Order: sequence, then structure tokens, then C-alpha cells
Amino acid sequence: MPPNDVRLRQQLLRRKPVSAFLADAAHGEGEGHESGGLRRTVGTFQLTMIGVGATIGTGIFFTLSTAVPEAGPAVILSFVIGAVTAALTALCYAELTSAVPVSGSSYSYAYATLGELAAWIVGSCLLLEYAVSGAAIAVSWGQYLNDLTQRLFGFTMPAAISAPPGDGGYVNLPGVVLVVLCCLVLMRGSKESALVNTIMVLIKLAVLVLFVVIGVTGFHSANLHPFAPLGFAGISAAASSVFFSFIGLDAVSTAGEEVKNPQKTLPRAVIGALLVVTAFYCVVAFVGVGAQKWTLFNGQDAGLSAILQHVTGETWPGAVLSAGAVISIVSVTLVVIYGQTRILYSMGRDGMLPAVFRKVNPRSGTPVANTLIVGAFIALLAAFVPLDWLANLTSMGTLVAFAVVSVGVIVLRVREPQLKRGFKVPGYPVVPALSVVFCAYLIWNLPADTFLLFAAWLVLALGVYFGYSRKHSRLGRQAAEAGQPEPVLAD
Repeated sequence: MPPNDVRLRQQLLRRKPVSAFLADAAHGEGEGHESGGLRRTVGTFQLTMIGVGATIGTGIFFTLSTAVPEAGPAVILSFVIGAVTAALTALCYAELTSAVPVSGSSYSYAYATLGELAAWIVGSCLLLEYAVSGAAIAVSWGQYLNDLTQRLFGFTMPAAISAPPGDGGYVNLPGVVLVVLCCLVLMRGSKESALVNTIMVLIKLAVLVLFVVIGVTGFHSANLHPFAPLGFAGISAAASSVFFSFIGLDAVSTAGEEVKNPQKTLPRAVIGALLVVTAFYCVVAFVGVGAQKWTLFNGQDAGLSAILQHVTGETWPGAVLSAGAVISIVSVTLVVIYGQTRILYSMGRDGMLPAVFRKVNPRSGTPVANTLIVGAFIALLAAFVPLDWLANLTSMGTLVAFAVVSVGVIVLRVREPQLKRGFKVPGYPVVPALSVVFCAYLIWNLPADTFLLFAAWLVLALGVYFGYSRKHSRLGRQAAEAGQPEPVLAD
């Protein structure tokens, strides 16, 4: 038997072969569980809408109010820089989704390329990203719902039950209701959930098209001068803030075991969602800064609604934009909870978490118990916890996951050059290397307290890994049952 330090290193670096991932996806639970696995019911268009739904959130309705004062009309370039950064990562996602078409997103890719400990850390980052962002999004639903009912009917819910906790609210009931409704839809089945999401995404895209059509009537080229009043520093600052409008693209890769023909569908959906999102962001930004002088954006909380009111002099466009924001939050919350449950499903199947997370209801083909646990946790966060201070922490987790995906492309190319891939990153290895550099740059620019909070989260995650996951890992148990000191590291 090898020395303890060597044995520990083997445990931390043990990798789950790509063939094992594919076998799990093909045979359900991979351990003979009677409920079977997830069902392949989602097509390319619906999967693309999942990516668009998770990415185009309320940010586009309100982000210009904070981004334009930083960059001026050149905020258009800020969106382009954000899109380029997202595109580098999206291409890496496209390759890995086509090579390892399973649930679990970056967690699964890290397990196949970098080893068990790295996979656990990435999985923890994803759980942080999805849970906290899902709760934060749900919290804001009450505010936008109040804005809509005020515009339409002249009444609002009391701040005590609709405002964010710690910001005038005590218990955020609309956020809880939203999470419950999303969980009920998700438990019906993936096909039904994808259909509901597609309808909501098409509605909010239609609202943004309406903004463009009306906003362009007030377009004046003089509003674009000076184009970059705060220079490249302002463009870069705005790019960092708007980049996180693109992070929902990760959600596409969480559906790897529920899409038809995944090796082609997954990369098409990732790239398709990126193109749709980039087009809408850039056009909306262009029309917005062309319809209103850039100096008027500062402190303009109503975002796109205020721009349309400035152009038309009417109040009705505000109601339409508020309705779009309300629907947008529902769509994003639905996809965030969906992605969270599929990551937990993969981690439970690998033995990294208790078996309850991998159990699939035989009638609906969805992880019902898993969905209820996630829904309860996010609902509690939304109801009682002030979440503004966790925004940067969510960004940190997302960027770490993005960087790991890019590294994973390089590692898998070296270790398994003959592996079948439905898509290959063009410009390899420059593109994945640039993706890592861009992610590292954005991480470096996060506040110092974010690094401290992230370190605390990692300490907690490592405590769970060494206390539970390392001992219950399927790879470790299979090796013990076979009488081996550790599983063979090579695929």
C-alpha cells in the first residue's frame, strides 16, 4: 500500500473517465437505481431558449442606468468587450458539452479532466452562483411586481412583505411564491419546463423589440457625441459591470442528459444563445444611448422605461417594460433552479452528496426531492436574507467555473485527442488560453472583501468534502470493493 501522503494525493486527483460519464448518461443512475435517469426530451430551439432565458434577465432592463455613466455612449463597446469575453468561454463550453454531453456543467468537466478535488471546488462555486443569484433574483420580483401593479392599477403591496430583507422588508413573500411556482413547473417535467421558459423568453424578447422600435424614433446622432467622454478606463469599468449579464450561458450545459442528440444540440445551443443575447444587448444599448443624452442616465432607476417615456412623453411604455421585467425574473428563476438541481443530481450520482439528490421520479423523469430541497433553500434565502453584499461573491464563483472549463478543454485535448467531439474550439490553444486570461483579469478586479468571503466559502466546502464526499465518492467505493488501494488515474 502506498504511503499516506501519496494515497491522499491519488484520492484528490482521481478522475472520472469520460466513458463512465457517458455510461451514466446512457443507463440512468449508473448504479442500477430503479427510478432510472433523466429523459432526453429537449430540442435545440428549446435549449437555446434556456440559455437566452438565463442570460437576458432584468439586467438589460436596468443596467444602462449604471453602465452608461461609466462609459458614455461607448457603453456599446463595453457590451462588445463583454460579448467577446463570453464568446471565448462559450466556445470552450461548446467543445466540452459535445465531448462530455452530461448534466453537471463545469463540475462534470472538471471531474473528467482535473480530478475529484478540483471538481468538488468547481461544484461548490456553481452551487454558490446558482443558489445566491437565484435568491437575489427572486427577491427583486416583488419590487418589479409592485411597479407593474402601480402603473396598471394604482396599488402596491406593503414594503414589509415585498421589499428586500434589510431594505425596508421583513419577509419577502413574492420571492417565496415565485420560487414555489417555479418548483411546481420543474417537477412536472423537463419538456414542460422548457416549453414554459420558451414562451416567457419570446415574450421578453418581444418587449425588447418594442423598445428598439419605439426608441429608434427618438434617435439623434448628436447624443453619441462625445462617444467616449471617460476614455478607455470608463469603457473597461463598464465592461466589467455588464459582463455578468452574460453568465447565464452556463445553464445550457446543465441540461446535457435531457437533450436530444446532445453532441450536436449542446454546442449549437450555447453558440446560438450567445449570438441572440449579444445582438439584443448591443442593439438595445445603441438605441438607448442614441435616444437619450448619456448624462441623463445617472440615477435613472427606471432604466428602459424612463427612456421610452423621454421619447414618447407617455406613461404606457413603462407598464410594458415593467411587465417584461416581471416575466424576465420568472424565466431566469426557473432556469436557475433547474440548473442547480441538475448539478446536484450529478454530484449525488457520483457519491459526492447524499443519494436523495440523484433520485429521479419515474413518472415525471425529474429529481423531485432534489427540486424541493433546492426550492426550500432558495425560498428561505429570498425571504429572510439581505443578498446585495453577496453579488460579487457570486461573480467570483462564476468566473472560477468559467476558467476551469477553458483549462478543461486543453487538458482533455492532451489526454484524449481521439475522443469524439461534435465541435472543436477554433484557434486552439489560443482561444481557451485567452478565456482563462480574461477570467483571471476580471477576478483580479473584484474587491478584496470578495476574496475573503470566497476563501471562507472554500473552507466550508473543503470541510464537507473531507468530512463526507471523499469517503462516499463512487470512485473510492469502487476501488475499495475491487480491493485496490485507489482507482487507476488514467482513463
